[in-house]
Amino acid sequence: MSEETKYVELCKGINGLDKIILREVRGCSAEVYLYGGHVTSWKNEHGEELLFVSSKAIFKPPKAIRGGIPICFPQFSNLGSLEPHGFARTRFWSIDNDPPPFPTNSSNKAFIDLILKHSEEDVKIWPHRYEFRLRITLGPGGDLMLTSRIRNTNTDGKSFTFTFAYHTYFHVTDISHMFVLSSEVRVEGLETLDYLDNLKNRERFTEQGDAIVFESEVDKVYLRTPTKIAVLDHERKRTFELRKDGLPDAVVWNPWDKKAKTIPDLGDDEYKHMLCVEAACVEKPITLKPGEEWRGRQELSAVPSSYCSGQLNPESAILSEDIGPA
Repeated sequence: MSEETKYVELCKGINGLDKIILREVRGCSAEVYLYGGHVTSWKNEHGEELLFVSSKAIFKPPKAIRGGIPICFPQFSNLGSLEPHGFARTRFWSIDNDPPPFPTNSSNKAFIDLILKHSEEDVKIWPHRYEFRLRITLGPGGDLMLTSRIRNTNTDGKSFTFTFAYHTYFHVTDISHMFVLSSEVRVEGLETLDYLDNLKNRERFTEQGDAIVFESEVDKVYLRTPTKIAVLDHERKRTFELRKDGLPDAVVWNPWDKKAKTIPDLGDDEYKHMLCVEAACVEKPITLKPGEEWRGRQELSAVPSSYCSGQLNPESAILSEDIGPA
Protein backbone atom coordinates (compact mmCIF):
# COMPACT_ATOMS: atom_id res chain seq x y z
CA MET A 1 0.00 0.00 0.00
CA SER A 2 1.41 3.39 -0.97
CA GLU A 3 1.99 6.23 1.44
CA GLU A 4 -1.00 8.04 -0.08
CA THR A 5 -3.43 5.17 0.49
CA LYS A 6 -5.71 5.84 3.41
CA TYR A 7 -6.25 3.33 6.21
CA VAL A 8 -9.67 4.93 6.80
CA GLU A 9 -11.76 6.56 4.08
CA LEU A 10 -15.23 8.09 4.36
CA CYS A 11 -17.17 7.97 1.11
CA LYS A 12 -20.60 7.33 -0.40
CA GLY A 13 -22.01 3.85 -0.81
CA ILE A 14 -25.18 2.42 -2.35
CA ASN A 15 -28.07 4.92 -2.63
CA GLY A 16 -25.73 7.66 -1.39
CA LEU A 17 -25.45 6.23 2.11
CA ASP A 18 -22.28 7.14 4.00
CA LYS A 19 -19.77 4.34 4.41
CA ILE A 20 -16.26 3.90 5.75
CA ILE A 21 -13.63 1.81 3.98
CA LEU A 22 -10.89 0.31 6.15
CA ARG A 23 -7.72 -0.85 4.39
CA GLU A 24 -4.57 -2.57 5.55
CA VAL A 25 -1.09 -2.77 4.05
CA ARG A 26 -1.40 -6.35 2.77
CA GLY A 27 -4.47 -5.47 0.73
CA CYS A 28 -7.30 -6.65 2.98
CA SER A 29 -10.28 -4.35 3.48
CA ALA A 30 -13.61 -3.87 5.21
CA GLU A 31 -16.58 -1.61 4.58
CA VAL A 32 -18.90 -0.17 7.22
CA TYR A 33 -22.14 1.72 6.63
CA LEU A 34 -23.15 4.38 9.13
CA TYR A 35 -26.68 3.14 8.54
CA GLY A 36 -26.92 0.36 11.11
CA GLY A 37 -23.25 0.57 12.14
CA HIS A 38 -23.22 -2.27 9.64
CA VAL A 39 -20.16 -4.11 8.28
CA THR A 40 -21.06 -5.05 4.69
CA SER A 41 -17.73 -6.27 3.33
CA TRP A 42 -14.60 -8.01 4.61
CA LYS A 43 -12.02 -9.03 2.02
CA ASN A 44 -8.72 -10.84 2.38
CA GLU A 45 -5.43 -9.81 0.75
CA HIS A 46 -6.50 -11.58 -2.45
CA GLY A 47 -9.65 -9.48 -2.70
CA GLU A 48 -11.91 -12.44 -1.90
CA GLU A 49 -15.17 -11.52 -0.14
CA LEU A 50 -15.55 -13.30 3.20
CA LEU A 51 -18.98 -12.03 4.20
CA PHE A 52 -22.29 -12.74 2.46
CA VAL A 53 -24.56 -9.87 1.42
CA SER A 54 -27.69 -10.69 -0.53
CA SER A 55 -27.93 -9.51 -4.14
CA LYS A 56 -31.41 -8.34 -3.14
CA ALA A 57 -30.29 -6.45 -0.04
CA ILE A 58 -32.17 -3.16 0.34
CA PHE A 59 -29.81 -0.31 1.19
CA LYS A 60 -32.64 2.03 2.06
CA PRO A 61 -34.12 2.98 5.45
CA PRO A 62 -36.08 1.74 7.27
CA LYS A 63 -35.16 -1.72 5.96
CA ALA A 64 -32.18 -3.49 7.56
CA ILE A 65 -29.38 -4.58 5.23
CA ARG A 66 -29.55 -8.33 4.50
CA GLY A 67 -26.11 -9.80 5.17
CA GLY A 68 -22.74 -8.66 6.48
CA ILE A 69 -22.77 -8.14 10.25
CA PRO A 70 -26.02 -6.59 11.52
CA ILE A 71 -25.98 -5.42 15.15
CA CYS A 72 -28.90 -6.89 17.13
CA PHE A 73 -29.73 -4.55 20.04
CA PRO A 74 -31.58 -4.15 22.36
CA GLN A 75 -33.42 -7.29 21.37
CA PHE A 76 -32.41 -10.49 19.62
CA SER A 77 -35.01 -12.09 17.34
CA ASN A 78 -38.61 -11.41 18.38
CA LEU A 79 -38.10 -12.21 22.05
CA GLY A 80 -39.59 -8.94 23.23
CA SER A 81 -41.89 -6.07 22.32
CA LEU A 82 -39.63 -4.44 19.73
CA GLU A 83 -39.14 -5.10 16.03
CA PRO A 84 -37.23 -8.37 15.40
CA HIS A 85 -33.53 -7.97 16.24
CA GLY A 86 -34.13 -4.52 17.75
CA PHE A 87 -33.57 -1.08 16.24
CA ALA A 88 -29.77 -0.54 16.27
CA ARG A 89 -29.42 -2.04 12.78
CA THR A 90 -31.94 0.43 11.31
CA ARG A 91 -30.61 3.64 12.84
CA PHE A 92 -28.02 6.08 11.57
CA TRP A 93 -24.87 5.92 13.67
CA SER A 94 -22.38 8.76 14.04
CA ILE A 95 -18.61 8.76 13.91
CA ASP A 96 -17.37 9.06 17.50
CA ASN A 97 -14.62 11.65 17.46
CA ASP A 98 -13.90 11.52 21.17
CA PRO A 99 -14.24 7.91 22.35
CA PRO A 100 -13.00 6.76 25.76
CA PRO A 101 -9.96 4.46 25.62
CA PHE A 102 -10.62 1.03 24.11
CA PRO A 103 -8.66 -2.00 25.35
CA THR A 104 -7.38 -2.81 21.86
CA ASN A 105 -4.02 -2.95 20.11
CA SER A 106 -2.91 0.66 19.69
CA SER A 107 -0.73 -0.23 16.68
CA ASN A 108 -3.80 -0.85 14.52
CA LYS A 109 -4.39 2.06 12.15
CA ALA A 110 -7.43 0.82 10.21
CA PHE A 111 -10.29 1.36 12.64
CA ILE A 112 -13.38 3.49 13.10
CA ASP A 113 -15.28 4.47 16.25
CA LEU A 114 -19.05 4.80 15.95
CA ILE A 115 -21.68 5.83 18.46
CA LEU A 116 -25.45 5.44 18.72
CA LYS A 117 -27.52 7.26 21.32
CA HIS A 118 -31.20 7.17 22.16
CA SER A 119 -33.53 9.42 20.22
CA GLU A 120 -36.81 10.77 21.50
CA GLU A 121 -38.59 8.52 18.99
CA ASP A 122 -36.73 5.45 20.28
CA VAL A 123 -37.57 6.33 23.89
CA LYS A 124 -41.25 6.01 22.97
CA ILE A 125 -40.80 2.35 22.01
CA TRP A 126 -37.97 1.48 24.45
CA PRO A 127 -38.10 3.92 27.39
CA HIS A 128 -34.40 4.05 28.21
CA ARG A 129 -31.41 6.25 27.54
CA TYR A 130 -28.12 4.70 26.48
CA GLU A 131 -24.82 5.19 24.69
CA PHE A 132 -23.65 2.40 22.38
CA ARG A 133 -20.04 2.74 21.29
CA LEU A 134 -18.74 0.45 18.57
CA ARG A 135 -15.14 0.13 17.42
CA ILE A 136 -14.53 -1.76 14.17
CA THR A 137 -10.90 -2.65 13.54
CA LEU A 138 -9.13 -4.29 10.62
CA GLY A 139 -5.86 -5.80 11.84
CA PRO A 140 -2.62 -5.84 9.79
CA GLY A 141 -3.13 -9.57 9.17
CA GLY A 142 -6.72 -9.11 8.02
CA ASP A 143 -8.52 -9.98 11.26
CA LEU A 144 -11.81 -8.13 11.74
CA MET A 145 -12.64 -7.03 15.29
CA LEU A 146 -15.86 -5.51 16.64
CA THR A 147 -15.91 -4.18 20.19
CA SER A 148 -19.18 -2.94 21.70
CA ARG A 149 -19.61 -0.85 24.82
CA ILE A 150 -23.15 -0.16 25.98
CA ARG A 151 -23.81 2.23 28.89
CA ASN A 152 -27.01 2.97 30.76
CA THR A 153 -27.41 6.76 30.79
CA ASN A 154 -30.89 6.83 32.37
CA THR A 155 -31.41 9.78 34.71
CA ASP A 156 -34.48 8.32 36.38
CA GLY A 157 -32.57 5.65 38.31
CA LYS A 158 -33.98 2.79 36.22
CA SER A 159 -32.06 -0.25 35.08
CA PHE A 160 -32.59 -1.72 31.64
CA THR A 161 -32.25 -5.21 30.22
CA PHE A 162 -31.27 -6.26 26.71
CA THR A 163 -30.16 -9.15 24.54
CA PHE A 164 -27.52 -8.85 21.85
CA ALA A 165 -25.90 -10.51 18.84
CA TYR A 166 -23.36 -9.88 16.10
CA HIS A 167 -25.50 -11.44 13.33
CA THR A 168 -22.53 -12.47 11.14
CA TYR A 169 -23.23 -13.86 7.66
CA PHE A 170 -20.23 -15.87 6.41
CA HIS A 171 -19.82 -16.41 2.67
CA VAL A 172 -19.36 -20.15 2.07
CA THR A 173 -19.24 -22.72 -0.72
CA ASP A 174 -22.53 -24.39 -1.62
CA ILE A 175 -23.73 -25.49 1.82
CA SER A 176 -26.33 -27.85 0.34
CA HIS A 177 -23.75 -30.17 -1.22
CA MET A 178 -22.95 -33.22 0.85
CA PHE A 179 -19.99 -35.56 0.54
CA VAL A 180 -20.46 -39.27 1.19
CA LEU A 181 -19.11 -38.98 4.72
CA SER A 182 -19.44 -35.34 5.66
CA SER A 183 -20.56 -31.91 4.63
CA GLU A 184 -18.42 -29.45 2.73
CA VAL A 185 -19.32 -26.76 5.28
CA ARG A 186 -19.33 -27.55 8.98
CA VAL A 187 -19.09 -25.85 12.36
CA GLU A 188 -16.74 -27.11 15.06
CA GLY A 189 -16.62 -26.14 18.73
CA LEU A 190 -20.30 -26.56 19.64
CA GLU A 191 -20.38 -30.35 19.96
CA THR A 192 -22.08 -31.83 23.05
CA LEU A 193 -23.51 -28.45 24.06
CA ASP A 194 -27.10 -27.63 24.97
CA TYR A 195 -29.08 -25.47 22.57
CA LEU A 196 -32.50 -23.87 22.22
CA ASP A 197 -34.20 -24.83 18.96
CA ASN A 198 -36.13 -21.86 17.56
CA LEU A 199 -37.83 -24.21 15.09
CA LYS A 200 -39.32 -26.15 18.00
CA ASN A 201 -40.60 -23.36 20.26
CA ARG A 202 -37.19 -22.83 21.87
CA GLU A 203 -37.19 -26.31 23.35
CA ARG A 204 -33.86 -27.31 24.88
CA PHE A 205 -31.78 -30.13 23.39
CA THR A 206 -28.18 -31.40 23.52
CA GLU A 207 -26.08 -31.42 20.35
CA GLN A 208 -25.27 -35.01 19.35
CA GLY A 209 -23.12 -34.64 16.23
CA ASP A 210 -19.32 -34.67 16.05
CA ALA A 211 -19.64 -31.37 14.19
CA ILE A 212 -22.58 -29.35 12.93
CA VAL A 213 -23.38 -30.07 9.28
CA PHE A 214 -26.26 -28.79 7.16
CA GLU A 215 -28.99 -30.56 5.22
CA SER A 216 -32.08 -28.59 6.23
CA GLU A 217 -33.18 -25.35 7.92
CA VAL A 218 -31.40 -24.65 11.20
CA ASP A 219 -32.05 -21.95 13.82
CA LYS A 220 -30.38 -22.78 17.13
CA VAL A 221 -29.05 -20.86 20.13
CA TYR A 222 -26.12 -22.77 21.65
CA LEU A 223 -25.53 -22.08 25.35
CA ARG A 224 -22.33 -21.57 27.35
CA THR A 225 -20.21 -21.86 24.27
CA PRO A 226 -16.40 -21.79 23.99
CA THR A 227 -14.62 -18.52 23.32
CA LYS A 228 -13.52 -19.97 19.96
CA ILE A 229 -15.72 -21.46 17.22
CA ALA A 230 -14.66 -22.55 13.73
CA VAL A 231 -16.53 -22.65 10.42
CA LEU A 232 -14.78 -25.02 8.00
CA ASP A 233 -15.25 -24.62 4.26
CA HIS A 234 -13.74 -27.71 2.65
CA GLU A 235 -13.90 -26.71 -1.01
CA ARG A 236 -12.15 -23.40 -0.40
CA LYS A 237 -9.76 -24.99 2.12
CA ARG A 238 -10.60 -22.09 4.44
CA THR A 239 -11.53 -21.92 8.09
CA PHE A 240 -13.24 -18.95 9.69
CA GLU A 241 -12.27 -18.59 13.33
CA LEU A 242 -14.65 -16.67 15.57
CA ARG A 243 -13.34 -15.59 18.97
CA LYS A 244 -15.51 -13.77 21.46
CA ASP A 245 -15.66 -12.21 24.91
CA GLY A 246 -18.71 -11.26 26.98
CA LEU A 247 -21.01 -13.21 24.67
CA PRO A 248 -21.74 -16.63 26.14
CA ASP A 249 -24.14 -17.90 23.46
CA ALA A 250 -23.76 -18.68 19.76
CA VAL A 251 -26.56 -18.66 17.19
CA VAL A 252 -26.38 -20.87 14.07
CA TRP A 253 -28.87 -20.05 11.31
CA ASN A 254 -29.57 -20.97 7.71
CA PRO A 255 -33.10 -20.62 6.28
CA TRP A 256 -32.70 -23.38 3.64
CA ASP A 257 -34.79 -23.51 0.49
CA LYS A 258 -38.41 -23.13 1.62
CA LYS A 259 -37.81 -20.34 4.14
CA ALA A 260 -35.45 -18.53 1.74
CA LYS A 261 -38.29 -18.18 -0.76
CA THR A 262 -40.35 -16.31 1.86
CA ILE A 263 -37.63 -13.71 2.52
CA PRO A 264 -38.12 -10.84 0.03
CA ASP A 265 -34.55 -9.49 0.21
CA LEU A 266 -32.87 -12.89 -0.19
CA GLY A 267 -32.52 -14.70 -3.52
CA ASP A 268 -34.21 -18.10 -3.69
CA ASP A 269 -30.89 -19.98 -3.97
CA GLU A 270 -28.68 -17.60 -1.97
CA TYR A 271 -29.11 -19.64 1.20
CA LYS A 272 -26.58 -22.06 -0.33
CA HIS A 273 -23.76 -19.53 0.00
CA MET A 274 -24.46 -18.09 3.46
CA LEU A 275 -24.13 -19.33 7.00
CA CYS A 276 -24.84 -17.25 10.08
CA VAL A 277 -22.74 -18.05 13.14
CA GLU A 278 -23.34 -15.33 15.68
CA ALA A 279 -21.66 -14.37 18.93
CA ALA A 280 -24.61 -13.55 21.15
CA CYS A 281 -26.11 -13.08 24.59
CA VAL A 282 -29.64 -14.45 24.39
CA GLU A 283 -30.49 -16.95 27.14
CA LYS A 284 -29.62 -14.67 30.08
CA PRO A 285 -30.32 -11.02 29.22
CA ILE A 286 -27.88 -8.34 30.39
CA THR A 287 -29.10 -5.84 32.98
CA LEU A 288 -27.38 -2.49 33.52
CA LYS A 289 -27.99 -0.03 36.30
CA PRO A 290 -27.59 3.70 35.54
CA GLY A 291 -23.91 4.42 34.86
CA GLU A 292 -22.99 0.78 34.31
CA GLU A 293 -21.37 -0.41 31.10
CA TRP A 294 -21.32 -3.77 29.31
CA ARG A 295 -18.66 -4.84 26.85
CA GLY A 296 -18.84 -7.53 24.19
CA ARG A 297 -16.23 -8.36 21.57
CA GLN A 298 -15.97 -10.50 18.45
CA GLU A 299 -12.85 -11.18 16.39
CA LEU A 300 -12.95 -12.93 13.02
CA SER A 301 -10.06 -14.55 11.15
CA ALA A 302 -9.97 -16.46 7.87
CA VAL A 303 -7.11 -18.94 7.63
CA PRO A 304 -6.09 -21.63 5.12
CA SER A 305 -6.96 -25.05 6.47
CA SER A 306 -7.16 -28.73 5.80
CA TYR A 307 -10.59 -30.32 6.14
CA CYS A 308 -10.71 -31.21 9.84
CA SER A 309 -9.03 -28.89 12.28
CA GLY A 310 -9.23 -31.33 15.19
CA GLN A 311 -8.34 -28.50 17.56
CA LEU A 312 -11.71 -27.49 18.90
CA ASN A 313 -12.71 -30.18 21.35
CA PRO A 314 -15.27 -28.33 23.50
CA GLU A 315 -14.22 -30.32 26.56
CA SER A 316 -10.77 -28.78 26.44
CA ALA A 317 -11.83 -25.34 25.22
CA ILE A 318 -12.17 -22.55 27.72
CA LEU A 319 -15.84 -21.85 28.28
CA SER A 320 -16.99 -18.29 27.83
CA GLU A 321 -17.78 -16.67 31.14
CA ASP A 322 -20.78 -14.51 31.72
CA ILE A 323 -19.18 -11.08 31.83
CA GLY A 324 -21.29 -8.69 33.82
CA PRO A 325 -21.41 -4.92 33.93
CA ALA A 326 -18.05 -3.19 34.09
